[in-house]
Amino acid sequence: MIEIRELQPADDRMAVGRIYADSWKYAYKELLPKEYLDNLSAAQWADRLDRVDRYSLIAELDGNPIGTASYGESRDAEYAGQGEIYSIYLLPEYMGKGYGKRLIDAVIERLQACGYESIFLWTLEDNLGARSFYEKAGFICSGKSKEVEIGGKIVTEVQYAIISDYE
Repeated sequence: MIEIRELQPADDRMAVGRIYADSWKYAYKELLPKEYLDNLSAAQWADRLDRVDRYSLIAELDGNPIGTASYGESRDAEYAGQGEIYSIYLLPEYMGKGYGKRLIDAVIERLQACGYESIFLWTLEDNLGARSFYEKAGFICSGKSKEVEIGGKIVTEVQYAIISDYE
């Protein structure tokens, strides 16, 4: 059974970091430099999980971590007052089974509970699988984009947004 909950101090940060590393290696294998992806490690993300400016969820299946998401206030002053989903990742073997939908719904619910009426995220323009996933979850491409450098490669990120219909 899947359980989605807030990351707790006792949770294994390396296990959650492994979710990031493994999903990046899988999802971005055709989009980012191989050498960069080959050098990713769980430890790179483990240290970021306890930042005070973000919240993290963990998805567990039968007590084993299979997914994670982080979220909070927009990191960009241009979108101040909006909720941002910073990341959402599943271990590759759990993708396409509905767990990602449960995880993103939980993030949206928590951001709305914090009072955010507008929620957005950034994804790689060429990551068609992720874009389809976000569209199925109710997000629309806002038409905004930016170039970022990842692993020595300049890539384009596009923004997806969802606007709450509650008052």
